[in-house]
Formats: sequence, structure tokens, C-alpha cells
Amino acid sequence: MLDWPLADLDISQQVKNKLIATTPLFTNSLKRTLVNMNQRKILVTAALPYANGDIHVGHLVEYIQADIWSRFQKMRGHECIYLCADDTHGTPIMIRARQEGVSPEAWIEKCHKEHEKDFRDFEILFDEYHTTNGPENKETVEFIFNQIQSKGLVTTKPVKQPYCEHDKMFLPDRFVKGVCPKCGASDQYGDSCDVCGSTYSPTEVKEARCSVCGNPPTEKESDHVFYKLNNDREFLRSWVKEHTNEGVSKKLMEWLEGELKDWDISRDAPYFGFEIPGHPQKYFYVWADAPVGYIGTTKKWCARNGRNYEEFWKSDKAEIYHFIGKDIAYHHTLFWPFMLKNSGLDTPNEVFVHGMLTVNGEKMSKSKGTFINARTYLKYAEPTYLRYYYATKLTSGIDDFDLSFEDFVSRVNSDLVGKITNLASRGAQMLNKKIDGQIGALSGEGRALVEKCQLASEKVAQLYEQREYSKAIIEIRNLADLANRYFDEKEPWKLIKSDIEETRQVLSTILNVFRIIAIYLKPVIPSYVEKVESLFKESSYTWKDSQTLIENQKIGPFSHLAQRLELDQLQKIIEEEQSRFSSQKKGTPSSSKKETPKDATIDYNDFIKVDLRVAEILFAEEIEKADKLLRIKVSLGDLGERTIIAGIKKAYSAKELIGRKTIVVANLAPRKMKFGVSEGMILAAGPGDKEIFLLSPDDGALPGQRVQ
Repeated sequence: MLDWPLADLDISQQVKNKLIATTPLFTNSLKRTLVNMNQRKILVTAALPYANGDIHVGHLVEYIQADIWSRFQKMRGHECIYLCADDTHGTPIMIRARQEGVSPEAWIEKCHKEHEKDFRDFEILFDEYHTTNGPENKETVEFIFNQIQSKGLVTTKPVKQPYCEHDKMFLPDRFVKGVCPKCGASDQYGDSCDVCGSTYSPTEVKEARCSVCGNPPTEKESDHVFYKLNNDREFLRSWVKEHTNEGVSKKLMEWLEGELKDWDISRDAPYFGFEIPGHPQKYFYVWADAPVGYIGTTKKWCARNGRNYEEFWKSDKAEIYHFIGKDIAYHHTLFWPFMLKNSGLDTPNEVFVHGMLTVNGEKMSKSKGTFINARTYLKYAEPTYLRYYYATKLTSGIDDFDLSFEDFVSRVNSDLVGKITNLASRGAQMLNKKIDGQIGALSGEGRALVEKCQLASEKVAQLYEQREYSKAIIEIRNLADLANRYFDEKEPWKLIKSDIEETRQVLSTILNVFRIIAIYLKPVIPSYVEKVESLFKESSYTWKDSQTLIENQKIGPFSHLAQRLELDQLQKIIEEEQSRFSSQKKGTPSSSKKETPKDATIDYNDFIKVDLRVAEILFAEEIEKADKLLRIKVSLGDLGERTIIAGIKKAYSAKELIGRKTIVVANLAPRKMKFGVSEGMILAAGPGDKEIFLLSPDDGALPGQRVQ
């Protein structure tokens, strides 16, 4: 598919129009913006964090994903505004403020400051971070309601709800707990069951109780305000197909098969939020005003910058993209486009939906210490490492992914430190200490290598544009592999004894490649790249800077860029979170010790039977009629060559594997398969299919060496 890097081409409007008319591969959302390709005007939003708790590593998946994308767009020269805000309304906020002995306004202000600091410390660069409790949001929520009402799409009708006589309030779904009406599981919320996954009304819950005071609720009737969604069912069906990816649209079509129920947009007093015009004591339900925060925050940014929000929300020259988790997809792809369409505002070009995060293979859990707060993480590890690791895992799909601590340590140490940073530390320190710190002119083999890295610019850009960050990182890492191989082959530590100028040429090549890699990585690890800019006496890299060379100039002093990460550091995060949970559970002893079942262990004698060796891939080819298999020939040094059939075709092309080092099981008995004999096993990690990652040794390991 043709995609956004084409938008940066300097071509005439006539050519652009011809492309639109004649190229069937363009998506509809792409066609909408090709008319203004030279410099795009882009509005990016991330889902609003609720102002009732801390930012955790699950939240950070989305904010980092959107931050990488918006930073990339800015590097390409586009106007890209990245916005977010605290989601501040609802009964939970009101209850929490009461528990803390403060007003709701004071509570959300406290959360706002903490959230801003968390995002800033993880290098998430919002152009505006606002609140849904601001005047801009109130104005916009009321405008949208009045517009929808003027079209006859608002109705009122009585609703039966749980009511707590003790607390004198109607109970929202999550303030009812009891027995699931479907499977009988106890201690379930009033809207859904964590055990069987069923959804239901809070009035259906058995043995219901108020989660605030514990008393059983009564049932009362109250008039509620509704939006009549079904009038726009056909619009929503076509909109969902055009503005979400296939996986999301298929799921949403299940909602759109039959008649759409009216959407209840009101909640009864007491409620912290905005009162609905013409409906005293009725307040906008949080989901009727939270996404409106995107517009309210746009207005706030525009007021600071002398702009008009209609440039983004009432214009065919701007693009709007929402980054959200799949758990709130239907709010953003059914309710939200209905509200925008019926108030005369633009709907988003696309809603980018991501999967959910697990930690060490399990759903995040407070008791297991895997529900990790942002601030706890920062006590033990650099934000650069988490940003890099998330980039190695993120794709454009909606599959969940795992924050595996072992994999995390391996990726940081092997890739970021061992392959990428290693180029700078070896090249810059030798140039400064052994020669004169002067980069020379590039020529011959060295210049060819640098130019090859420059040619990767558009491929890497396209992958960023398509949010295929994991593939972009693979491309970048491959460039680092090429440079490290060149460095090792030239052996400058030996060469310097006989030819200083040739050594300068080698080091100049390595440092130019490293600089290009750093530019490609700037959207992912910005503070790291700021240090690189200082090394080369530059500032504020743009994407086009990858096409320039550094020649005949001195570099600055080399400073620390990244250091190896230890698994023990991350284990301390788990221990602290477990301790926090234990202290909150009165009477529950705190223990961070994990016991491993005896049947899950092996003894040392069993382990040493497995012969793990470093291998270099000499040749690889696709196997005809095999969807997942590649035939790979590896060198094991003195042990000779082996042919291995590996199921990694969906993750790696045959061509990109050649010359790479990996780890294999060398003493595995040959296995006769349908497509030939496999003489070993290549080690890889990941859930499978496209998410497969070969294990690689650090530089210096030689084919045939044993892993010990």
C-alpha cells in the first residue's frame, strides 16, 4: 500500500490529483489528506487518563505510542499537535474526594499535577495537557447537546436504578457489587463479570450491595436523557469500516447488526460534572463529555497560540487521529462519531486501536506486584529503556503484548547498549583518545556503507507512519549490525598501529552510521538522541538530517549514553509494588518471595546436556508451499555447518537473516520433516507468528563458541 512518506514528496497539485484518481491502493482517509500533502496539519490525541489514580505502565503503552508518532511527524516537517487531558468527572471522583476530605476540584488538581509530572519524566511531549473540567469543555459539551437536540435526536424516559438509602444517591454500575447473575461468581461489579466475561445491568446483580457503605440498595425510577443512536446506524456502519482497522471493525459490526439502543447520557445528582441544559439535577454521563475533552483541549491550545479550533475540527485540510486501547473502542467509534456528525464537526480520519499490556506473561496484578506505577519504575530504570522496549513490541494491530522482564533486559542490553551505543562508545572514544577527534572525509567502502544506511530513510519512515514500530526497530538494528560487522572486519585497534588515516576513515564511517541511526531513533528515545546531537555539535535533528554527512570536523567529548540493565533492578520494582499492596491490605502479611513448583525445575546435570552454540547464518531461503518455514544454513565454527528448518518466515525475510549471529541448540538429534531434515534448533522468543524475535549474542562472540 502507498502510504504517508509519499506526502513529503515535492510534487505538483496536478500530479497529486492524478494519483488520487488513478491509484486504487490509497485508503479513503489517505485520499482526504493527499490534497494538502506538502505540509500536513495533524491533530493527535491519546485517551484521557482518569483523575482518580496513578499513571502505570499499562497507560504508558498508549501515550508512548502516540508520542513516537507525533514526534516523527514533527521531524518530517509537519504541523502535528499532540493533545491530552485528565478525565475528571463522575461519581468515583466525587467519592474519592470525600474520602480524602477535599473538594472534587482540589482532588483533580492534585492528580493533574502528578500526571503531568509522570508524562514529562517519561519524555511524553504533549503540546497541551488540559482537563475536562475546564470552561472550554463545558461550552463544547453544551454546544454538541444543543445541536443534537435540534435534530430531534434527544429523548427522555424512566430508568430503574439501584439507590442507596444510606448514602442518598443512585449507584453507578461500578458502585454496585454482588453475585454475577450468569455464572454465580461473587464480588463482581454491577456491569460485568471478571470470571465469565458477561455484561448485565446493575439491577440484575444478585445479593447486590453498595460498594461504598456495604448496605443493600433499593430500586428507584428516575427520568434519564438519551441520544437516539439508531437514526445513524447506517452512517456508523460505513464510518467504522473506513476509519478503523479490520480487526476493530469486525468486532464493532456485531454491535451494528441489529437496531441500536438509545444511549443513556445522563446521571442523577449528586454527581461531579456538567449539568445538562434544560434538565435540572441531571448531569452529563462521563462518556458524554470525556471525548469532548479532545475539542476542549484544542480550544485551550488555540487560545494560547492565536488559532481557531475550527482549523482542525471544521476543515478538510486537517487530519485527526485518536490513539486508544481496545477496551474503549466502541465509545470512540460509535458514540463519538455520532456526536460529531450531528453537531457539524469533523470525525477523526482514523482511530488507532492498540492491544493491552501483560507483565511477565500475566494480566497486571497488584498482589503479584505487576501493576506497576510509573513512579515506581522510575526509581529503578531509565525511561529511555521502556520507550525503546515498547517500540520493539508495538505494531499497528490490536494484539496484546507482554512486558517480559527477561526479554526487556535482553533487548536493552543486546540491542540498545551492545549494538547501537557500542558504535558510539568504540568509535568516539578511539577517535578522541587515539587520534585527534577529527572526523575525516568518507570514501570507498566506508562511504558506501553510510549511503546504504541513508537509503533506509524512507523505509523506516514508512514503518513509523504505519505505526509498525517493531519493524522499524528491526530495520534500524540491522544497520547497527552492518556497522559492527564492518568495525570488526577492519579491526581499527590493530590498524591504528600502522595506518592512522585509514583508521580515521573507519571511525568516521562508524560515527556517521551511528548518527544516522540516532536520527531514526529520535522519535523513540529523544533524550538519548539529545546527547548524540551534543556529541556531533548539532541540535534538533529533523528527518532530512539523515541525508547529510559529518566530514572534516571535530566531534565533542563522548559522554555516557546508556548502560546495561540488570534483572535484579526490575525485580525490585515487583518487590516494592507487592509491599505497597500488602500495606494497603490490613492484616495481610507482606511477602515478595515466589516459590517455584518442584515439577517446574530441572537440576544442573539436565541443563548441561543442552549444547547451546553461537551460530552465524550463511544462507537462508523460503520453502515453497510452507507458510511459516525457512531453510537456514548456519556456521558453527569448528563444528562445521548445519541446515536448520525454522518456523520464522512471518517474522523475518530470508534476505535479512544472512550474516546475522544467533544461538542454536547444536546437539539436538536431526529431525526428518516434510520439507527435509533439520539439524538443530534456532532459539527465539515471543508468542509466535509475526511476533518472533531471534536471540542474538553480544558483539565479540564467535561462531561455534558455547553458551555457558
